[in-house]
Amino acid sequence: MAYKTVIMEIDDNHVGTVTLNRPEQLNTFTSRMATELFQALAEMEADERVRVVIIKANGKSFCAGIDVNELHGKSTMEYQSWFELMESPLVAISTMKKPVIAQVDGVAAANGAGLVAACDLAIAADGARIGLTAINVGLNCVGPVVPVARSIGRKRSLELLFFGDLVTAARALELGLVNRVVAKEDLDGEAMAWAATLAMKSPVAVQNAKRAFYTAEDMDYHKAFDYVHEAFARLCSTDDAKEGVSAFLEKRQPRWTGK
Repeated sequence: MAYKTVIMEIDDNHVGTVTLNRPEQLNTFTSRMATELFQALAEMEADERVRVVIIKANGKSFCAGIDVNELHGKSTMEYQSWFELMESPLVAISTMKKPVIAQVDGVAAANGAGLVAACDLAIAADGARIGLTAINVGLNCVGPVVPVARSIGRKRSLELLFFGDLVTAARALELGLVNRVVAKEDLDGEAMAWAATLAMKSPVAVQNAKRAFYTAEDMDYHKAFDYVHEAFARLCSTDDAKEGVSAFLEKRQPRWTGK
């Protein structure tokens, strides 16, 4: 697929990068960008060279939400289909086997904030700001708040949803919207180093962990334990698990095969 609104790159450290590339429009979601981001994530998922994915953006904003130029002139059913398309990359991330890291600089608002929250991990520049801002224009962020609430809980999510404020990177870290905050000039290097470190882990173990986490998250407490016990048993039977234990006992670096 030929991409116009995203850029895909894969490096030698098994890290794939998807860059939002509508900088003059603050990387707002259009139907095309939502479709291309969804497809790019699917390609990263299918590519055996990739173990970790970074989502970042060109320009001064990570993503300022949805392009309101697409908002008008739709029926209720058309709005629903359109909104499902806009949210499709957010949904896709949790179904991917590979971990996805948001690299956030500038503003991540509305659907942009949802994209940050939907990623498995997030690292932000110290000047970044994040918020569910649609309430300020007579709309709301009931889609983006779904992954936000999974990250930070009900009361804090409702405050962001109702008031539409942009919070600082430091506050986002405190809330649990991001994992790390670094100086703006260090963001690219720190994000790539973090992703490369994760890519050095057994891909089988990482993917098993992600799948088990998301599946168990919505289960009854005791059923969740039953599920993860089964998931861990499957992991123990893999070649990577056997190699990891052998390498530890032999005091050498493991050689992962992804099997």
